Parts: sequence; C-alpha cells; structure tokens
Amino acid sequence: MKKKWYVLLVAGLLANISPAFADKAIFAGGCFWCMESDFEKLNGVTEVISGFTGGSIEDPIYNGNHQGHYEAVEVTYDPAIISYQDLLNYYWVNIDPFDDRGQFCDKGHSYLSAIFVANEHERRLAEESRRVVVEQFPTRTVVTPILDAKTFYPIKGDESYHQDFYKKSPVRYKFYRWNCGRDQRLKAIWGAKATH
Repeated sequence: MKKKWYVLLVAGLLANISPAFADKAIFAGGCFWCMESDFEKLNGVTEVISGFTGGSIEDPIYNGNHQGHYEAVEVTYDPAIISYQDLLNYYWVNIDPFDDRGQFCDKGHSYLSAIFVANEHERRLAEESRRVVVEQFPTRTVVTPILDAKTFYPIKGDESYHQDFYKKSPVRYKFYRWNCGRDQRLKAIWGAKATH
C-alpha cells in the first residue's frame, strides 16, 4: 500500500514539472491571439504566452501605454521534440513578411512582425531562415527584422483575458480572424504551405 501511494505521489509531481530541457523563443506576428493559437497547435510546444517586447517602457499594458513594443508571444518548447529551426519555419508561413505597416487588418508599430533572438545560435538560424524567404520572393521586399531579445512582459492582471483568448472566446476569436483576412492572405502568399 505504501509503495502504491509513493508511486502515485511521484507521478503526480512529475506531471507538474516543466520539461527539464525546455527552451523559449519570442516571435511577433501581429495579433498575439492568433500567434498564440497557431503555435499552441505544435507538438513539442508546451506553453505560449501573449505579451509585449521590444520597447523601452516597463510593464506595458494593452489598453494603455505600450509605445515602442511589439505584440508578441513567448513560446516554450521541448527541443527534443521540436527544434528552434522548426519554429522558425512555422513562423514564416504564419505571417505576411512584406507588410511594413503591421499585419493583416491590424496596422501600427505594435502589430509589426519580428523575430527576437536570445543568442548567436538563434541569430544565425533566424537570419538564414530570412534569407531563404528573401530568395523565395525575389521581386518582393521582406521587412521582418531579426532583433535582439529584450524583456518580455506577459499580459497580466485585468488584461489577462488576452491569454488563451481563442479558447475563452472562440466565436469572437474566429469572427475577428476571418474579418481580419489573416488566413486568406496567408494562403495567397504561401499557398499550400500556409498552416490553415
């Protein structure tokens, strides 16, 4: 009886521990509701958090001052299951890399696309992935930059309803996404590579 209880206790504790080798990546691609929804579909991604990064204002808020920041997601993933390269490949086909005013129906600095890199390894892979996209579209200008990672500020407090918005308000989310033309534009750019 004691042994069974101990096994159940250990199993319960292990179920609540993050993967020992989890890593994080930060991407901006317009509306963080959509980026969160897209990345959470990937096997090996354990968590996606909506927030802001890239600006100099501390503790930016959605319904207030977030000037200079990008809407972004912090993707926690298990590199034994999915690689940073896989995340990059997936990222590109979920954005419009040619839009220098925002993404889809959302315009303004906070909706611009960007890849935020934490180290030289990530920078090398991100720059190579960008080069591949540039070569794929020789008559277009790819405007998505590769930027040094800065502090990531998760949406929290009264604005925490933004986290997992696509799960909490699926009808409103789907209506927004369709009206914004996101999937239609992705299909026009990427064809069969588009994930929707």
